[in-house]
Amino acid sequence: MNTPDPRSLNASLERAILLGLAAEWKAAAEELPDRWRRLMRIPLFSIRDMGARLGQWHPGRTEIAVSRRLVEQHPWDAVKDVLLHEMAHQLAHQMPDGVGEPPHGRVFHRACRLLRADPRASGSYPILQERISAGSVQENDRLLLRIRKLLALATSKNRFEAEAAMKKAHALIRKYNVDLQRNDDTRSFVSIFLGSPALRHFREVYHMAGLLQEYYFVQGIWVSAWVLEKERMGRVLEISGTCANVQMAEYVHDFVHRFIEAEWRRYNRSGALNRYRKTVFAVGVVEGFREKLAADQAGSSRVESRALVPLTDPLLTRYVRQRYPRIRSFQRTESQQDPGVIEDGRRRGRRLVITKGVEDGGTVGRPRLPAGPSKSR
Repeated sequence: MNTPDPRSLNASLERAILLGLAAEWKAAAEELPDRWRRLMRIPLFSIRDMGARLGQWHPGRTEIAVSRRLVEQHPWDAVKDVLLHEMAHQLAHQMPDGVGEPPHGRVFHRACRLLRADPRASGSYPILQERISAGSVQENDRLLLRIRKLLALATSKNRFEAEAAMKKAHALIRKYNVDLQRNDDTRSFVSIFLGSPALRHFREVYHMAGLLQEYYFVQGIWVSAWVLEKERMGRVLEISGTCANVQMAEYVHDFVHRFIEAEWRRYNRSGALNRYRKTVFAVGVVEGFREKLAADQAGSSRVESRALVPLTDPLLTRYVRQRYPRIRSFQRTESQQDPGVIEDGRRRGRRLVITKGVEDGGTVGRPRLPAGPSKSR
């Protein structure tokens, strides 16, 4: 592993990033079939000023370099996206028929499929989040424009107007996706992290993941990812869907979490309630909002004589299973809850109205790299 350059990133942060690249490399290599895993040797890792390039595999030095701009300005899923691309170059270089092949030729594309890497995530190709923003506009320019207008109306001080606008926006999203599933067999999908990787997640995060899958046309998988602050592998929720649906689900995720924080500050003004009570309250908010969406959806279906929206998209399911062929399901045991606190959260969740914020430039609140690793472990 290369020595961090003290002139740029904080030295401890750069060290944590390099350790993270090595850990993510090992995790991805472990998923390869035996015949290909045996070919791979862990390379050196470096962070370099690379101009427009995002990453590079150097076979002569057995080194993967990533762009300083990438790690300084973008979240970890974008870094991992580029790392997997460069790993595919490394694997292609090791394959018997890779000698003399062009850099992005047939063997490289086979390596990308094995590693579930994006063959385009390098050079001047846009970074993951830029592709999602551009893709959602290309897919659904008129749709997003109409939804933005409706969500802007949802800021109305007249509660009935606000509720009606949000309800109509969700009905439009549902109608669009039902039509898309019926009429477009060529739709493509992307995957991003929601929130930051962590060693443990509070219960409300799991409830929120379920709500997004049920109402926003994405599928979620808990995946292993490097926790920079702790310098260990943890987990993060990764959602997959069309660019527009991923962008919308990410915005709703961030909006609901900001709503929970604001409501909790009001609810716990005295500071007497602990983190356990905050989790119970937050679960209540998410479940109250879920009840509101279920009631709105059932009402729309009766009025429009339209069947309830299918919960799964077969093409999306296939994409997720190709991306993660070894999916395991698990169940979390719900701990005992404070009935008063959870009901107070539910009441607030039933009043939650998602308002404007999905803009042409992308969503807000994407987590960036933190200031440096935590000293406590």
